[in-house]
Amino acid sequence: MSLKQIIIRVRTSFWYLPAVYGIIAFILAIISMVIDRYMMNQGFSTKIPNVFLSDTDLAQTILSSLSTSLLTMTTITFSSILVVLTTYLSQFSPRTLQNFITDHHTQRVLGIFIGGFIYTVILLLLVRKNDTNAYFIVPTFAILVSIICLGMFVFFIHHVTTWIKVSNLIFNITQKTIQSIHGHFVDEEVYKADPPWENWEYEEIQTIEPYILNSKRSGYIEYIEFDKMITQAMNDNVIIKLEQDLGKYVDQDTPLFSIWRLKDNSIAAQYLSFITISSDQEPVQDVHFGLQKLVEIALRALSPAINDPYTAINSINHLAKILSLLGKKHLATPFHYDQHSQLRLIFEKPRFEDYLYESFYQIRHYARDDVSVMASILKALAFIAHGNSPFIKEAVWEFAFYILEGLNEIKWLSKDRVYLNKHLKDIARACLKKKKEKQLLLTEKR
Repeated sequence: MSLKQIIIRVRTSFWYLPAVYGIIAFILAIISMVIDRYMMNQGFSTKIPNVFLSDTDLAQTILSSLSTSLLTMTTITFSSILVVLTTYLSQFSPRTLQNFITDHHTQRVLGIFIGGFIYTVILLLLVRKNDTNAYFIVPTFAILVSIICLGMFVFFIHHVTTWIKVSNLIFNITQKTIQSIHGHFVDEEVYKADPPWENWEYEEIQTIEPYILNSKRSGYIEYIEFDKMITQAMNDNVIIKLEQDLGKYVDQDTPLFSIWRLKDNSIAAQYLSFITISSDQEPVQDVHFGLQKLVEIALRALSPAINDPYTAINSINHLAKILSLLGKKHLATPFHYDQHSQLRLIFEKPRFEDYLYESFYQIRHYARDDVSVMASILKALAFIAHGNSPFIKEAVWEFAFYILEGLNEIKWLSKDRVYLNKHLKDIARACLKKKKEKQLLLTEKR
């Protein structure tokens, strides 16, 4: 595992920031005690107001009370986190737990509480009765730290009440997915197509049997280091094809790479180090995972136990926002070249039609007789087509007929049918198919 993969794994873990804050608090406690002893030994005690100084007994009492209070606040914080996690599990989706746990505000508040507790406990340990000077200023420092922790506790209560709202969770998932899209796809306007003659190598290797490199462990593909993979392929003078996509589950002996022109099979295993396989899905590079979480929230909201169609509609609106952005990105190019314009990596990405289908097919099935949800899907399709390229408009137009097939299976009441037809007409206009809009309309069932 490379250093970058280790850093990503550490930063996405729950203990990362609390551990950092705990170490910083330990160091600050030592520094505070050194400053305290230096000031007292140099005679600064006469220049400091007595209200800020404490004798040994008072210092130990203050530090003991503060450490107990901070430990109690930390316990309450843990309990609040568990309440949120339980709500996420029962109301939204198990996959959404990561969004709250890995949120830096949550980790930072917990880290400050743990750091404050460690700070006061270390000071309590260092305050001794046999010191040459009987007065201490560190209890004042500890009180200031406790006031900061109290302010963070109020902030955390507000943070929890905000995060427990499903609308905020949906927004957060959407923002993370959009960041992933911007980080791993180029705009269609910026992309320059490769000349046809640069793909001759791919045509040539089709006739050659590749070396198949299998996975050595099971789990989900979390992260792929494309740049290092291309550099290594250039050094080995090989062409590699990545057989599995991000977020896919692989087992031992699942094919991961096809390698052409490999002279020494013993060096093939080094390519496995460029892929991070985790026991759980992590949204580092995986756009599919963000879409999956929004779909799961919508499906859970549509279940008879919850029956919250407006949450499903909110999820559909954000799915439309993500898909509209994806439509403006270049998704299809599977070829990656080195600095000498030689083919090194083949990685076939999903098409826009695949993203579109995966986002709506389950919602369409479970909400097929809900007018409001089906209307929101139609509005989402019109939103995606509006302002996108002719290619995206055509994909949306074809997908709209798939939705229409499902709509035709239900016997709608007259007002419902008029309402749905209105949104179907909006899709036709957004896709520049005004003349063909009659093909996309619901007809009355006899």
